[in-house]
Formats: sequence, C-alpha cells, structure tokens
Amino acid sequence: MQQFTIQSEAIRDKLNSLLPAQNLGAIGVELTGSTQVIPIVDLTEVAEGSSLRSDLQTATDFATNFTQVINATNTVVVNTTGFYKVSVSSDGVNSNTQINIFDGTTSKVIKYYAFGAESAVVVDEFIVYLRSGDSLRATSSANTVAIQLHTRQIADLSGNLTNPQGFV
Repeated sequence: MQQFTIQSEAIRDKLNSLLPAQNLGAIGVELTGSTQVIPIVDLTEVAEGSSLRSDLQTATDFATNFTQVINATNTVVVNTTGFYKVSVSSDGVNSNTQINIFDGTTSKVIKYYAFGAESAVVVDEFIVYLRSGDSLRATSSANTVAIQLHTRQIADLSGNLTNPQGFV
C-alpha cells in the first residue's frame, strides 16, 4: 500500500473542519492517506437528508385539512401541486363514492367504494401526486353516503419533503 501526504490545502481545510481534533495538527501528526479505496455507505435517515423517519415525516399535523362530502355532491378536496397523504373514511347504504384526479378535462377515478343494502364503513389511506392543473375530487352518489377526507402535503411538486408544521 502506497502512503502519501495530503498536499491540497482545500482538502486539509475540509478535514480540519470535519475533524476538529486534527485542526492545525493539534495531535502532532501529519495527515496521510493511502491509495486503497474503502467505500462507506451510510443508510441512516440523516444521510438521505432528512432528520425524520418517513413515517414521522408524513404524520398528521395542524396543517392537515379536513373535507366532508355529503348529499350527492362532487367536491374539490385539493387543487395545489405536490404529493399528498390522503386518509379516507366513508360510510353509506345503497350508494357509492369515488375519489378522482381531474385535470380540467378528464376525470381519472383512483378509488371507488360501493355500499350495498347493509350500512358499511370504509377506511383507506394513500398517497396522491397532483401536477399543475390537477385537482383531487371526492364524489358521493346519494344522500345516504358521506366521505370524510384528511389531506396533508408531504412533498412539493419537485419531491422536496414537507415536514410537519412546526417541526424544526
């Protein structure tokens, strides 16, 4: 293994800032390296640029919005770009509900819940991505069905994570 002395002032400055004990040769040795390359892979959340685990980053917080759809209506739930966590609770009898993405022209059904003669409850959670011009809508087919939706933006249009409100 070949040994060499670090001559680059920029690299020495970086090492001194990352390893304060090395600062200005405080331990009385010259920094050296070798030509052997040892890869290091950091699999922690901090290494990926987040100080929160993903389940904590998507937590419901004070910025979470609530929308209720009743009485056979079609309601816009979210019309801002980005990634959203959507939690749905729906109950009904002899009816159906749907969640769709609308681009201004075409509606794309992403969730459909059908209710028979017996009263039933559906609970669901999913992530949705809205482009510019898209909106997330919820539709109830009759007065015998209700949809409750909680939505929270978890990332912007570029995928930059949105931490819970007030998290530092």
